[in-house]
Amino acid sequence: MTQRGASVTLVDDQGRPHAFTLVDVIEVAEQRYAVLQPEDEASGAVLFRVDGETLTPVEDDEEFERVVAELRETGEYDDLAVTEDDDISPDGEVN
Repeated sequence: MTQRGASVTLVDDQGRPHAFTLVDVIEVAEQRYAVLQPEDEASGAVLFRVDGETLTPVEDDEEFERVVAELRETGEYDDLAVTEDDDISPDGEVN
């Protein structure tokens, strides 16, 4: 995974690209998660599970809440709005 502030483009199931900025990659319960901020910051950041070079949407509510709680616990992301975004699911690897 690239460094904080890097541009990341994910392609959804319909082949449409979505541009993000990598906020951070954190580890929770031995699993890595990418926090991505869309270009439209009002939309809120989204979470993806990092599986090698592939990003998988966090669809389980309990897992989502656990990762968000860990983000809040660090104190570094108090002002970050994280949303569940069911519309964006990456297809393949990070571009």
